[in-house]
Amino acid sequence: MPSLSSATEASSSPDGWIRSTGARLIGSLVLACSLALSACTSVPRIPYTAADATASRVLDIDGLRRYADEPVTKFSFEKDNGSAAKTYLALSGGGADGAYGVGVLNGWSAAGNRPAFSVVSGVSTGGLIAPFAFLGPQYDDTLRELYTSGIAESLLDDPSIIRVLFGSGLFGNTRLRELVARYVGPEILAQVARENAKGRKLLVVTTDLDTQRTAIWDMGKIAAVGTPEALRLFRDVMAASASIPLVFPPILIEAEGQGHKFQEMHVDGGVTAPVLTLPEALLVQGRLPGSARMNIYILVNKKIERTFELVANGTIDVASRSLSSITQSQTRSIIYSTYDFAKRNGLGFHLSYIERDYPAAPSEGFNTAYMRALYQYGYEKAASGHAWTSTLP
Repeated sequence: MPSLSSATEASSSPDGWIRSTGARLIGSLVLACSLALSACTSVPRIPYTAADATASRVLDIDGLRRYADEPVTKFSFEKDNGSAAKTYLALSGGGADGAYGVGVLNGWSAAGNRPAFSVVSGVSTGGLIAPFAFLGPQYDDTLRELYTSGIAESLLDDPSIIRVLFGSGLFGNTRLRELVARYVGPEILAQVARENAKGRKLLVVTTDLDTQRTAIWDMGKIAAVGTPEALRLFRDVMAASASIPLVFPPILIEAEGQGHKFQEMHVDGGVTAPVLTLPEALLVQGRLPGSARMNIYILVNKKIERTFELVANGTIDVASRSLSSITQSQTRSIIYSTYDFAKRNGLGFHLSYIERDYPAAPSEGFNTAYMRALYQYGYEKAASGHAWTSTLP
């Protein structure tokens, strides 16, 4: 059973976000990129080297995170001891479409057969959901509020092109940080630490832009530190996982390597991994060490089946559709690899995603009406026992 996991690298999150923020946001981003070379300024950073990065530690503690491209030996596995199969929930990115995953989780609770997951991983919007999914149905109401109350719409209010040209991002990260801090406090940290002590694992993914590596954060180990600095790091990792480049500024995380202090630049985990299932090296190796038994549940907060759409012959439309296609293709690739691995090793494979015929998201931001309808769609599928399939799309 993996205590840390990874997935093949992919370009992910721009799909859900570009579609949900609409033409106005995309136009701003395209204009920003075209003017950035002559107009944009940057915030100075403390320089550090690749050797510093290789030796880096956060909070002066080893093992708070691993990287997706590390060898299998860097990941620990539990051997089967005759107990019930472990359960692994992998939550994908998807922006506003995270309302689907929240609906599935709540409907699953209502059906009465939702397991207590041994491992939960989250990427981007899945990284925001993951801690609450990890702690169980007692936080179903919290997730429903987060994705259906309208609070998410405030994240994208008043986009300003000036912020792109002369700041470090389009919307600023204050609102995103405040949103995380509103729902994640010392009590959440203590509860995650208690579950971590029982052997359960909570993983959240970010992308380290300096090293171009997928970082897998052991949130339970961070929570177990129990200090105010640990709480800040816990929140920062969640915010970084959802910080889409150009839409939100990166999160700078304090680190130290070879006696040097510096700040690592972390952004949306979906930039390099749309969903976190099993370590890359393990998928290539094709077999699970020992005889561990596991049920893998992959909850995809987006559509993964190909759809027809007459694309307008314009730069923005072509770019949006291209990014969507890349994301969709890479997500399917990881799902197929995980499916093949599960079948080879006798693991349970379960997949849930938004069906291709579900109405597309409206053009404006985090539309509350759309998110509420998508939540209800996911809820009804799970409550009626139809959210999960063991076959490929």
